[in-house]
This record gives sequence, C-alpha cells and structure tokens, in this order.
Amino acid sequence: MTAKSARHGLAGWKGGCWGLLSALCMLALPLAGCRPHDFPQYPPNYREYAYVTNGGSGTVSVYDVVNVRLDRELPVGQNPVDVVASATRNEVYVVNSGAPAGLGSVSVINAQDNSVDAAITVRRQPVALALAPVGDLAYVANSGSNSISVLDLKARREIAVIGAGEKPVALRVSPDGKTLVVANRAGNSVSLIDPATRQVSAVFEGCPGASDVVILPDSSKTFAACSGGRQVMAIALARPDAHPAQPAHIEALLDVGRAPVQLALKPDGGELFALNSLSDSISEVVTGTDDVGGAYMMGNNPVRGIVSADNSLLYVGNLHSQEVTVYAIDDGKREGSIHVGDGPSALAFSAAGHLLFVVDARSDDVAVVRTSSRSLFTLLPAGRAPNAIAVKAFKLP
Repeated sequence: MTAKSARHGLAGWKGGCWGLLSALCMLALPLAGCRPHDFPQYPPNYREYAYVTNGGSGTVSVYDVVNVRLDRELPVGQNPVDVVASATRNEVYVVNSGAPAGLGSVSVINAQDNSVDAAITVRRQPVALALAPVGDLAYVANSGSNSISVLDLKARREIAVIGAGEKPVALRVSPDGKTLVVANRAGNSVSLIDPATRQVSAVFEGCPGASDVVILPDSSKTFAACSGGRQVMAIALARPDAHPAQPAHIEALLDVGRAPVQLALKPDGGELFALNSLSDSISEVVTGTDDVGGAYMMGNNPVRGIVSADNSLLYVGNLHSQEVTVYAIDDGKREGSIHVGDGPSALAFSAAGHLLFVVDARSDDVAVVRTSSRSLFTLLPAGRAPNAIAVKAFKLP
C-alpha cells in the first residue's frame, strides 16, 4: 500500500477498517472497535518514522508510522544501544557501543531519506546520548572510559571530552541548558556538569547503581534512580541568581521499591514514577514535595515506563512477560494490561499519540498498540535483540 492510497482510505472510511490490516480490525471489532479517528489524516508532505536499534544485528529498523509498516533496515555500527531523534534537525542519532576493548561511535541518520550520513567516533563503550536544547551539541556517556564526549553535530566530530564518574550510563541536559546531569552506575553517584565551561560542578555520592536521571521542566530539580538499592535521590539544582545564591544540594533520599531502574516523568513535571524491577511495582513520587505517594503492583520485572501527553496514563513494559501494564494516574490504580510480544523493554508514542510502539527484546519484534482502545493493533518484525526506540515526525519542504 502506498502512502497516497493509505490516506485516501482513511478519508473514505465509513465504519470499516484501515488498509491491509482491515481483517485484523474486523476480528477485534466486537472487543474494541475500529474508528477513523484512531488514524489521523496527514498532509501529503508529512513523514513520520520510528527507529529501533537492534543490538544483536548492528542495524536500525525503520518503521513508517503513517502506513504502519517496516520501511527498511539500516546497517549502523556494532552493538547499537541507544537512539535519539533531534527536535530541531531532520536527523536521528544512534549510539553504537562497539567491541568491549574498542572505541564506539554515533551514527547520524538523515530522516528525509533514511540513509546513514556519518559516523562520529567517540570513546569506549558509549551507552547513551543527550541533546542540548538549543544549538548543535550532543553529549555521549562513555561507560568504558568514564567520560562524556561532546559532539559538534554540524561538524560531525567530537570536540571535547569531560571526565565523569565510574561507568556513566545515563545523562540529560536541563531544559534551560545550564546543567548536564550524569548517572554513574559503578561510581554510585550523580555528576553535575556545567555545559558552558565543560567542568564538573558537583558530585553527589550515595546512589548505589545510579541508572537513570530526569530533570523537571523548570530546571529546578533532578532525580536519580539508585538501582542498586531502593531509593531515588532528589537533587536541587544550583540557583546562582537567587538571593542568597543556592548551590546544588541533595534534598532527599526517597524510599521506593527494590532496584528502581528507570524514572518516568509526567510531561507537566508534577509527578514521577520509579520502576522497581525487583519488586514488580512502581512508586509514585510528588516532585514538588519529595513525597512518595505509594507503591502499586505492575507486572513481572517492570523496566520501562512512559506517560501520555495528557498526563493521565502511565504505560509500563514488564520485561519478563508479554504485557504492558496501564496505570491511571489520577485514579491511582492499575487499569489492566495489553498483550504484546515477549520482553517489552522500550516504548515510544507516535507524534499524535494514537499509537504506542513497544520494543519486544525477546521476540525480536515491535508491537503497535492503539491507545484509544488500549489494544494490540499489529506486530512488526525487528532485528536481533532490539533495545531502544525513537520517533521522528516532520514535513518535507
């Protein structure tokens, strides 16, 4: 089916179901129904793709979101482990961890034609990438060399290296661009870096197995998941313009479940959810007061969560299962689960939010979930050992 025919079919849909998958929709109709608004109508120059890194095959699977199909599989570097889409450029960046003793790289994908434009060499075992909110800079956590690579994306090269703690595995740049926060797993610590000077401004220890960080939308505070224990570290970021000036400091150590591996932040920043992988639960944290609201049972080994754009629902991928659990935030209760492939471990919404893409690490596929009915729409093939996903939407000139 071409993109043109798919759009024409959507426009003329009067109670039937969509395109090549109509038979599947008809089977699901008694349970969930198929409605035209489940699939938005797009202008002819609209493009949207989902990119999934396949660690076992050294490729990225590219999915056409408009037509809900596999578009192509791109060779990248060895052992790709992370993928990030630019908000300002029609580019997607893939972190290739490489061989344990060798250097890693970042592959640059041109989203307009889905080709690999460049490969930027970084340090040993890179595992994560974060983009500066403005400009052409990216930061890469090199877990094998205890460092952060600074990349000039326009020049396609590494321009600086910043020392970090032992085995940095996650990093984020604050929305105001003034702080880079790094989780150091083996160092049991969180590093704060000033992007302007490229110097470490503070290090906070006491976070065993630091594995993930989030930053509030107003750049006032960061939280770190301490996966080696059962706590989340809350850190107030520096406020040099305050009277008196406020240095960065630990606000609280919050007790959650066992082995919180990831933090899912609501878009409005009001609450976050710690995914407690060894407790099969999530813990709800009120970010303004550092209060832990409660723990709720999810599925077997929850490892990844994502909150809907309207702040109402949390979707949780449970690695040792074939289920994504749905949690209603305002009601404070689990609202059922969605059957997907084996080992759901990464999630991303389409730009319009009508689809949820779930990466299934054990069955080597991607489940496409319809958010309106919270039901499985289809399964699409991936490469070997898929592990991360990013979505990029744009309009052609």
